[in-house]
Amino acid sequence: MSIFEELESEVRSYSRGWPVVFDRAQGSYLYDEDGKAYLDFFAGAGALNYGHNNPALKRALIDYIARDGVTHALDMFTVAKRDFLQTFKEKILQPRDLDYKVVFPGPGGANAVEAALKLARKVTGKESVINFTNAFHGMTLGALSVTGNSMKRGGAGVPLVHATPMPYDNYFDGSIPDFLYFEKLLEDSGSGLNEPAAVIVEGVQGEGGINAARIEWLKALDDLCKKHGILLILDDVQMGCGRTGPFFSFEDAGIKPDIVCLSKSIGGYGIPMALTLIRPDLDVWEPGEHNGTFRGISPAFVTAAEALRVYWSDDELEKSTKAKGERIAAAFQGIVEAYPDASLFAKGRGLARGIEFPNGDLAGKVCAAAFERGLLMETSGPDGEVMKVLPPLTLTEDELTKGLSIIDEAVAAVLN
Repeated sequence: MSIFEELESEVRSYSRGWPVVFDRAQGSYLYDEDGKAYLDFFAGAGALNYGHNNPALKRALIDYIARDGVTHALDMFTVAKRDFLQTFKEKILQPRDLDYKVVFPGPGGANAVEAALKLARKVTGKESVINFTNAFHGMTLGALSVTGNSMKRGGAGVPLVHATPMPYDNYFDGSIPDFLYFEKLLEDSGSGLNEPAAVIVEGVQGEGGINAARIEWLKALDDLCKKHGILLILDDVQMGCGRTGPFFSFEDAGIKPDIVCLSKSIGGYGIPMALTLIRPDLDVWEPGEHNGTFRGISPAFVTAAEALRVYWSDDELEKSTKAKGERIAAAFQGIVEAYPDASLFAKGRGLARGIEFPNGDLAGKVCAAAFERGLLMETSGPDGEVMKVLPPLTLTEDELTKGLSIIDEAVAAVLN
């Protein structure tokens, strides 16, 4: 591994917790160069909802490349883009009665967020954006300005301005009515709060600690935004594409955000791709006013369209994800109850689950113990205090059983 130490920047992180050289991957497993298998409950930080090298998606990708299909086309019209847009409309937008125009903002989630913030400010003529405590929206300056983590914000090197944080759901453990502070500031001419262009929110905060907003909280936020003429941006970069069960994390709340950010698993195969979905009346950019070299990576269009056809033509994946999520929830609650003096707390929704520990040291040791036993998972939360699992949605029941068994052993090894 000396070449990594010699040439790669010190900013690398995941490789420090998993100090092996991975060589291949299939389904729910990664294999190191010596052939050791690791059950993957990380799934590319949510970019691999359909698993590694999914056979159906791989076949479509290989066929496309073999026939010399266009790879790079900026925002030119291509057969691959047309197929994706038609499939996305038929499988996702129309069944949910969603009317959005599609912006291809660049390859990653931060691109989708930057486009959303930029457009909201252009449309409204206002600068201020409301974000939430423990939010994570990306590492570029605009996305970082609406991110809560102080360590990540500290790397900006410049003041992060034009954003005001508000308490996320249950920030005060239910002791204060939802949005009491936010509404007071909005309605008080002496509050000093700049009139916001938009509110940006995650249905479930992944990096922030697997904090799942209640359905009624999301509905109330939507109502508040409508009441005050504020655009609602829903960041579904990590929690979209079925991670919580439905395709979008906000579906169960019955809301229709003004702008939606997607990336990670929208490409299906782990190929970079991002979308910013916008209400048609917000489509006010001039041609080329927002652009980028890698707005359309055609192989991602191919695997994305195939993933939608295979997994979103019916509700089987959604039902399976919810059922497996309930299995994890029950298992994690069992762990909590098995260690009553450890101050543990189970949390999450769908197949985004976690156990909160009293501190990041304990959570980190549990993840390290799991790695030693052949399971990959990471920590999240402001101090890394949450043991977080994001397995592929396609994992089998046997793989889930094995993973839960390893987690049981890892927790016992640390807490006992």
